[in-house]
Amino acid sequence: MGKRYLNGVSRRTGGCRAAVAGRGRVTYKHESARRPGYAPLNHSWYAAKSPEPARHAPLTGRADASTVIVGGGFAGLNTALGLLARGERDIILLEAEQIGFGASGRNGGFVFAGYSLGEQALLDKVGVDRARDLYGRTVAAVNLIRERIARLDIACDVVDGGVIWANWFRDPAVLRRRQQLLAETYDTHWQWIPAGAMHEFVHSPRYHDGLYERNAFHIDPLMYARGLAQAAARAGATIHEHSPAVRLARDGEGWIVFTAHGEVRARNVVLAAGGYLAGLDRRVDRAVLPVATYVMVTEPLGDRLKEHLRTQAAIYDTRFAFDYYRPLPDTRLLWGGRISIRDRSPRSVQRLLKRDMAKVFPAFADARVDHAWSGLMSYARHEMPQVGRRAPGLWYAQAFGGHGVAPTCAAGEALADAIVGGDERCVAYADFGLVSAHRPVGYLAAQASYYSAQLGDWFKRRLEG
Repeated sequence: MGKRYLNGVSRRTGGCRAAVAGRGRVTYKHESARRPGYAPLNHSWYAAKSPEPARHAPLTGRADASTVIVGGGFAGLNTALGLLARGERDIILLEAEQIGFGASGRNGGFVFAGYSLGEQALLDKVGVDRARDLYGRTVAAVNLIRERIARLDIACDVVDGGVIWANWFRDPAVLRRRQQLLAETYDTHWQWIPAGAMHEFVHSPRYHDGLYERNAFHIDPLMYARGLAQAAARAGATIHEHSPAVRLARDGEGWIVFTAHGEVRARNVVLAAGGYLAGLDRRVDRAVLPVATYVMVTEPLGDRLKEHLRTQAAIYDTRFAFDYYRPLPDTRLLWGGRISIRDRSPRSVQRLLKRDMAKVFPAFADARVDHAWSGLMSYARHEMPQVGRRAPGLWYAQAFGGHGVAPTCAAGEALADAIVGGDERCVAYADFGLVSAHRPVGYLAAQASYYSAQLGDWFKRRLEG
């Protein structure tokens, strides 16, 4: 959700916002294997409410594929579907845990266009034509996601109610500038919401005016990820869960991916592990910063929710360190926000986010929180996805933190085009490469940037009185 987010430190929120981190500084790969008694997705409301699907067997022995995909999140699944739609066969997908285990199964569920890097910054970076192309890919991705959900009959609690960008401050200039930029440069038209109408939609003293993005919706992301996996399997892909890739080696003109109990030979390998670094290619891993963020879900609020939130739209606000939330079909409220280089316990997440929620909706201060969780997102310093080719036959798709649902779909389409069509540069995203995240110093820089942004938000609000 615009150009202000913390994880890499951007600002659009929306899509992919969570997965599991360890104590202290966030940790990377296969944490569950090292924590006795750890239950995958143990605090996620999405997992708690959905029946466990039939599991895909781990990889054993040797297998051959045209393409092997490492990572069972949105990026990997969309790449698999993109390849299958273009006539590719013998696709194998390896997931270290379960489908949707990471950010893809734990995020806020916002589906809308754009990137963590804001529209003006994108324009400044690559110019009008490239900016329009990149932004247009996410618009097309929103439409493709909506179409796939309907065509593939994916049950994921779709609420096609748009997204509201709510102004935390009195000054409407930032909204007007963005509305004008989107209309004139990107041919995207957001509706102005005057303060009076805004208070009718969202009964909160914190907001003033707002912008409404109609071509957007929200979903249960775990159910969506599982639905994508089922569709890929029906179309001929082979999926192996609990099959962490442990080593990658050259094999003539192709590659071998080794797991604990098997290996896959393939012409192409796609690395799509997100914040859970696969450890297979040092340069790919070093290019992202895994950062934790927080989400919670309240008890059913019944008529209380309708009294204060008279819209089915998902909402985020204009601060750098913003909240994002959405009404759920059973009158619960899903609330997310904050970022940190440290994981927190569910109780701590609940305490922090409940305090944030009470600032916006004082009437919900006594609401019970039924689920709270944290997780890892992957961010790049340039605040854009990293999608491209590392070496002949070795591809990557990562750094979707902060705004990932539509961009992961766009990336899957771009990679599928590149692999099938022989586009060695994956030219669509060539301007945003594997820039080092400078870990561990990058963690401190990200946290400092976030705290500085929080202070700026506070100071601006104080100046307004």
